[in-house]
Order: sequence, then structure tokens, then C-alpha cells
Amino acid sequence: MPAPARPLRHLSARGHWAVGLLLAGLCCAAQALPSFGEVKAAHRPSDVTLLDRHGTPMQTVRVDKTVRRLPWVTLSDTSPALLHAIVLSEDKRFYEHSGVDWSAVAQSAWANVWNTRTRGASTLSMQLAGLLDDELARPAGGRSVTQKVSQAFTASRLDARWKKSEILEAYLNRVPFRGELVGINALSQTLFAKHPSGLDAQEAAIAAALLRGPNASADSVAQRACGVLKLQQLPCEGVTGLAHSALNRRGGMPLGEQLAPHLARQLPLSGQPLQPTTLDARLQRFAVQALRRQLAELNGRNVEDGAIVVLDNASGEVRAWVGSSGSLSDAAEVDGVLARRQPGSTLKPFIYGLAFERRLITPASLLDDSPAQLNTGNGLYLPQNYDKAFKGWVSARSALGASLNVPAVRVGAMLGPDAVLARLNALGLSLSESGGYYGHALALGGADVTLLALTNAYRSLANGGVLTPVALRPSSIQTKPVRVADAAASYLVTDILADNAARALTFGLDSALVTPGFAAVKTGTSKDMRDNWCIGFTDRYTVGVWVGNASGEAMHRVSGVSGAAPVWQALVRQLHQGQPSKRPPMPQGVVRDRVQFETVSREPSRDELFLAGTTQSRWQASAQMKSARRFGITSPRDGSIFALDPDMPPRAQAITFEGERGVWWLDGKRVGQGERLAWSPWPGQHELSLLGRDGRVLQTVRFEVRGAGVKLAQRTAPRPR
Repeated sequence: MPAPARPLRHLSARGHWAVGLLLAGLCCAAQALPSFGEVKAAHRPSDVTLLDRHGTPMQTVRVDKTVRRLPWVTLSDTSPALLHAIVLSEDKRFYEHSGVDWSAVAQSAWANVWNTRTRGASTLSMQLAGLLDDELARPAGGRSVTQKVSQAFTASRLDARWKKSEILEAYLNRVPFRGELVGINALSQTLFAKHPSGLDAQEAAIAAALLRGPNASADSVAQRACGVLKLQQLPCEGVTGLAHSALNRRGGMPLGEQLAPHLARQLPLSGQPLQPTTLDARLQRFAVQALRRQLAELNGRNVEDGAIVVLDNASGEVRAWVGSSGSLSDAAEVDGVLARRQPGSTLKPFIYGLAFERRLITPASLLDDSPAQLNTGNGLYLPQNYDKAFKGWVSARSALGASLNVPAVRVGAMLGPDAVLARLNALGLSLSESGGYYGHALALGGADVTLLALTNAYRSLANGGVLTPVALRPSSIQTKPVRVADAAASYLVTDILADNAARALTFGLDSALVTPGFAAVKTGTSKDMRDNWCIGFTDRYTVGVWVGNASGEAMHRVSGVSGAAPVWQALVRQLHQGQPSKRPPMPQGVVRDRVQFETVSREPSRDELFLAGTTQSRWQASAQMKSARRFGITSPRDGSIFALDPDMPPRAQAITFEGERGVWWLDGKRVGQGERLAWSPWPGQHELSLLGRDGRVLQTVRFEVRGAGVKLAQRTAPRPR
């Protein structure tokens, strides 16, 4: 494009030579010129913004560590003081020339115009040309004459095809300022902790000064900024201190809410600047506040950490993910949603559900809550209740609702640790050890799980025993559901967890587990009160809360109902404001019947739920109570060792097999039936199995008899009793 006529008349001889070089350089800059829209569309911030399900920004994540480039800023969102300072400092005739300021060229010395080490008469359009074309980029030693000519020609083309406002806007978003900072948005937020729209005159002058000396000292930048201010007839007082504080500021997160830093780590991030998630920003914000408020209430009880996850029952989408208590924690980077910890009593519902499913017990079955000793690989295990007291004979409904430990261990022993482990892993808890490794302690949460996996396992209860994975991004792809538990048995567990009367034995009738609408919920406290949990679901959401210490330190006088439960209750109330949760319909295979208990059970008559075919009359309930002392094999215990005395007759050293009524098999041979068998011991390793009426193995134990001198003729068969 030819230069304007008026400036040409005032060119010196060297100026005419420059024009000649410019015209000669047309062939050197023939590549296609991008449009403003293309440049803007190609802008790639170093940080992506995560959006909630409604499109609300809620978290930024840096994906490019080589440069700090924030989202594109329009001129309308840029401070007028900044625009004025930039134009005044870099290109006074920006709005008058056509890309190349020929007047400035004519008035400057040749060495200053085409010098390889200075900007000279370089206009904003020429500088933008260098930012858009790598071949025109200014090298460390300065541009060559050929590059200058090509740059000037490209600037003329830019001015002819772009608006002045577009040139200025693109320049401010592409120009490098200091260190890794590129663009006015990164500069403004990093150095001044404000958006570009809020820059004042002194901040704008410092920004303009950095264009000439990006990595200059604070004093040099302040001196140049003062020059920019004087051009505007503005005072310089305070600019030196401002320059020092700005340039010494450490870069941090961009401005705006940072609501989900832990979830952001779990997302595979693409190059798109805006990326949707399944979170709800309002709920996430409420969850953060509820957790921090509860931890403040627990001040003085040695607890500083917590985590929350909220799942949509139908889709599995994560609505809230709070990984830590933030500034209240000394380990804020630890994600409590994914950290493995002992879940305490929160595993009990799955154990009772499996026992219901296998028809070993019903909600009306009477269980003995009395002191018990169970053999483990590390010695005898003596389960205790939370209040260190025992309740005697209680129904399974009361035992689960009131979270009694001994009955849960007895039910777990009926199933066997391998069966319990298989069910928990089917629910997605991913326990790495064998059933024998955990033993009977598995019923009381002796394995480590994550809050996310445990909450999703409860979500399977809400969905009638069907499990699907959680989702962090909206997707139309539906994962095929997997049935991991019987729907009818899951409903029995759900009904018990929603029964406030069943909880009353331990928690009373007015606890933090009570909600206006339907909700099924369970608390848990791990050994030595290191962790406490509250997991539960409504008809639409499943909410999981953990409270404890990331360091593993024990809390002081904090249980699930006093630590995590208030947060859970607050979230459930928030989720169902104006739309109370409704009780799920009863599935096929569940029937209701009236039950009565003998006075020894201390439970009043009531309507109870049963799996079809397992209803119990008053006589059946009473009879079961009398025989309920034994579930599976109660003696000998697995791993027991018996020593024979050769001086005593074998009959005097008989070992009694005890358990529930069934058929006994020893070392692969049927040896009798009943609740007890007396057996004259024989040295060696033995395997004892008890089969139920249907022929299914109820339990198998292994024991050893040590000793010698017992003659074969003295060996006798077991006698039923």
C-alpha cells in the first residue's frame, strides 16, 4: 500500500531510500494476513477455566507452564487510562497514520529508524506484525533491514484491513510484558491483582514502561513510568513504591473464585479455554462454607480437615467435590475425597444387606449384643460398642439402625470374611488385601476406602443395588449399569437406615441424622477416633462427608454424629429446599407382616419388612432368639490349637463342635448333625465345615491338634448332642 502523500513530501533523501526499500520488500512479505477474528480465535490461554453445569466459572487450571497468558480481553474491558498510556508511550500518531508513521521516520535519524537494537519509529501496527509472524519476530540482536521492511509492509496491510480498535486490542493481548507474562490480562492480574478494567493511571504507566524494558529493575521501570505520567501532566509521587511492590509480587492463581482445586486435578484437560464439569457452583460454594463452619464449631477438639462429595443418584454426576478445608488445614493439598481411610461403621449396611440377600437373617431376627471373643490371625478380637455397653437381644433392625458393633461382627462371621470382601469389592471399594487379612474386623471398617468410592457404593443402595461409575463431565454416553446386590434386600437396608426409631437406641430421636423428608443415612467412626463419616442418600442425591485430620491424628470427643453429620444434614436440607425427598416405592419381593417379640428382647410389636418367604410369626421370632446364640461355627475358632495330654484318656479331652443347627463335615467326611458334636481329638491339621439345611456351606474353620501317644484304637466318632 502506498504511503500517504503528505508525509512523502517531507521525506529526506534517506527517507526516500527507506520508501524504496519498503517497496522493494513487498515480495518478502507476501504470506497471507490473518483476520482479526482468526487471531482472536487462535488465542490459547495458559490457564483453562472450568465451568459448572450451568456455565458459571468456578476454577482455573494452568496447562501451559512455559508462559502465563490469560483469556482474551476486549477494549471495552480495558481501563481507558491504560489505553491512553500505551498509545501515548508507544505510538502517539496511532490513530492518524496508516501502519507506518512516515512523519516519525522522516524526523528520526537513519540509525534510529532501522537500527537493529532499538524500536525507533516502530508503530503499534508494526509491533503487532512482529507478534503475528514468527519470521518478523524481534530477535535478541534486533531485526535486520529486510525484516524491518517486511514488518513495515505487513503493518500497512494490517492498517488497511483491520480497524484501529482491533489492532490495539490484538496488540494488548499478544504483547509480552515481563518474564512469562504475555498480554495485559496476565500482567494486570499478576502484578496488580486486578482486572485490566481497573488499572489506574500509575499502574497503566508502569505497564507502558514495561513494554520498553520488560525485565528492567523496579527503579528503571518507575523512572520510565514517571516519564509517561509527565506526558499526561500527572504527578509521579508513589510510583516508585508501586513499581517495587508490583514487580516483587509472586504470581498466584488468577482472580475469581477457585472453588474446586482438587477436582480439577482429576479432569483430563483439552486445549479449550472453557471446559464444562458436572459441578454445581452454588452447591459447591455452600458445601465449602458448611464444612468450614462445622470445623469452627469443633474448635479445640483437634480436628482441622474434612471432605465432601455429592452425587446425582440417577446419572452419577458429581455435584460437589470439596477435597479439604482450605486455609484451615496444614495439608490443604491433600484430597480428602480420594485419600484412603478406615470407614468405621459405614460398611455395616452392606454386610446386613448381604445377610438379608442370602436369607440368613431378617430385619426381625434377634441378635445377641453381648461380649464376644473372635479368633483372628493376630489373636482374639473383642468388639465393643461405641458407648462400651451391651444391649442384650436386639432385632437386626435395631442393631443396624443403632450401629451396634457386636451384632454386626456376628453377622459378618455368618457370611465369612471372603464373602464380605467380595461384596465390598463388587461395590467398587477396591480393597487390596484378602478376606483373611482383614478377618472379622472388616465388619467394623477395618479396611481403607475413599470417600468417593464409599459414597458411590451408598448410591448403589439408593438405586436398588445397581452400580454405575461417577461422572465428572456432562456426557450423553450412558455406562451400562451393573447389578451388585438384590433390589429387595437393598430396600430392607434402605428402610432401616431411614428409620429414626431404629436409631434411637444410640442416637436418640432428635439427632443430626433427622431431615424433613426421606433420607437413609449411616455414620462411622474409625479406630481411636481418627476419622468420622456420615454417608446417606435422598431420592435424588447421595452425600458423603468425612471429618478428621490429614495427618492421622486422633480427634478429641468427636464422633460421626457430632463431627460429619451436621455437615451432611445441612447439605441435604440445602439440596431439597422447596422439594422434600420422597420415600422410594417398595419393590417386588418385599412383604410387610406383623411381628411380636418376647419380653426378653424389650422391643415392642411392629409391622416389619421381609423378603418374600422369610416372614416370622411370634413363635418363629421367639424360637430364633433361643437359637440365635450361634451363627455358623462358634467353636472351634479358625486357627485354634489344641494340645493333648498323653496321661489323660481321649474321652476326657473331647473337643466340642458348636454352632447353629446343621450338618458337620470333618476333613471331607460327614461326621454328624445338630448344634453340638463331641469329638475325640486326633493329632494333625483338620478342616471342619458346617452345612445348612440346603446343603450350602455356612462356614469352614481350620484347627490343629498337637500331642502324641494316643492309640488309633482309642479314636472314636463324634457323638451328636
